[in-house]
Amino acid sequence: MGAFPATSGGTGKSLKMKRSLELQRTQRSRSLGTGSVVFDCFEAALGAEVRIWSYTQPRYQKELNLTQQLPALPGLNVSADGDDVRLVLDVPEEMRFGLSLYWNQVPGPAKPWWHRNLTGPQTITLNHTDLVPCLCIQVWPLEPDSVRTSICPFREDPRAHRNLWRAARLQLLPPRAWRLDAPCSLPAEATLCWQAPDGGPCQPLVPPLPRENVTVNKALEFPLLKGHPNICVQVSTWEKQELQECLWADSLGPLKDDMLLVETRGPQDNRSLCALESSGCTPLLSRASTRAARLGGPLLQDVQSGQCLQLWDDDLGALWACPMEKYIHRRWALVWLACLLLAAVLFLLLLLKKNHVKGWLRLLKEDVRAGAAARSRAALLLYSADDAGFERLVGALASALFQLPLRVAVDLWSRRELSAQGPLAWFHAQRRQTLQEGGVVVLLFSPGAVALCREWLQDATSAAGAHGPHDAFAASLSCLLPDFLQGRAPGRYVGAYFDRLLSPDAVPALFRSVPVFSLPSQLPDFLGTLQGPAAPRPWRLAERAEQVSRALQPALDSCFRAPGTGRGMGPEAENRT
Repeated sequence: MGAFPATSGGTGKSLKMKRSLELQRTQRSRSLGTGSVVFDCFEAALGAEVRIWSYTQPRYQKELNLTQQLPALPGLNVSADGDDVRLVLDVPEEMRFGLSLYWNQVPGPAKPWWHRNLTGPQTITLNHTDLVPCLCIQVWPLEPDSVRTSICPFREDPRAHRNLWRAARLQLLPPRAWRLDAPCSLPAEATLCWQAPDGGPCQPLVPPLPRENVTVNKALEFPLLKGHPNICVQVSTWEKQELQECLWADSLGPLKDDMLLVETRGPQDNRSLCALESSGCTPLLSRASTRAARLGGPLLQDVQSGQCLQLWDDDLGALWACPMEKYIHRRWALVWLACLLLAAVLFLLLLLKKNHVKGWLRLLKEDVRAGAAARSRAALLLYSADDAGFERLVGALASALFQLPLRVAVDLWSRRELSAQGPLAWFHAQRRQTLQEGGVVVLLFSPGAVALCREWLQDATSAAGAHGPHDAFAASLSCLLPDFLQGRAPGRYVGAYFDRLLSPDAVPALFRSVPVFSLPSQLPDFLGTLQGPAAPRPWRLAERAEQVSRALQPALDSCFRAPGTGRGMGPEAENRT
């Protein structure tokens, strides 16, 4: 018996596809009596009618006659409808097909975002905020061995590129690494920069640290020996700077008034030092009229005596962070002397016109007392570390309260002491010191904190051992609950929770014996309670609340923004009528 050839017939659309039609894609032989049958693949037009028949050679009898109608490829049209985008799929009635939206990431495999099996004509609506350049659409008939058609229609869409940068997030990865999370690849560069506390532009550390291309969703290491709160990350395109984050601000505290010295090393052990300022890198011991030039000699001695922190070191140079506190104290001594002289002159003038300025003096006295009380008031923040986003939010709140100023204690800034002493001993020491100085303990409620409180109220023994060794909130409950149960909490404790993260009714009733505030909506009342009886007048309290609210807003947006969320998140399918 000879081989059975396979032929196809019929006409259809110009688009071709490989169709096995129950045949083996690679040639394979099967025993059939004393002969064999060879199966092979062949091309056929989509929508065509394919006829397959077999016969013997010589031709004695027809053995096989098969006719099959191939499915047509679904038609896809993308159109704009105001702020929305419509995907119109033109397919015959009752035809079943698959539709998938995915992010075509390069490098890396495609990341599925949305998938449905649909029937008949469909109109899919996408919100314009969901568009990114790598968002692709794939459609195929639900038939065996069917061809899948993919298009990526938003690669040049300006809205998609804007959405991509809005969705990009810089994330800290301890100890000194970072990652740029984004759904698509970004043509951008990243570099380290030095952010001074005066609010000026962040000074790029290039040289000595070079720029490098950003690979999204991949951890990158910084070539640093030590971390510093003033070191930030800049991500920029060739047109402009897009992102900047001071990634260690939450863990290392607020910005410091340190001077960054750049050491350059040349051949034959030639070294030079300059101080990074807003006007550029000023050489030490120069005649320039800048702060670094005036303090060039003492700063050089600080580097040689080891009083400066070395942040980076290699054959080309080094970076040093030198504290400026002692020089600031000397300058303020002269300022205070001048103020005392001015105060003496004013006092003489006030003796002459005391009746006219009596009211003004009374207001000034209130401001001085309020400022002194605020500086002397201590606040201990206790929270449950639900996740990294909530920890960043707590760190932002602590930094904002520190600027009021209040003396803030939080375990984020005391990791070393917490590890050495243990959470229970650390909390005991901080609570005793805070209450002895007339301060207040702030309980920040979150879903995790509420659940932990309920566990303690039900079974304190099992709850105490179920949490990590650095959880100060879990360790503190054994001391907090007796104060609330015995009525000693009012005046010593304050509760707070963040809007949209927790409802007021979720706070356990036991803790409502003290004031519980919603942040940031009740920030003025919250700050007034923290600063005690000598709180400033309402208009000044409102200004301080506005400052704290602005400082919290980036962390709040990051905490409450789930990946991929947006108005009308996800496409909605509706039958086309």
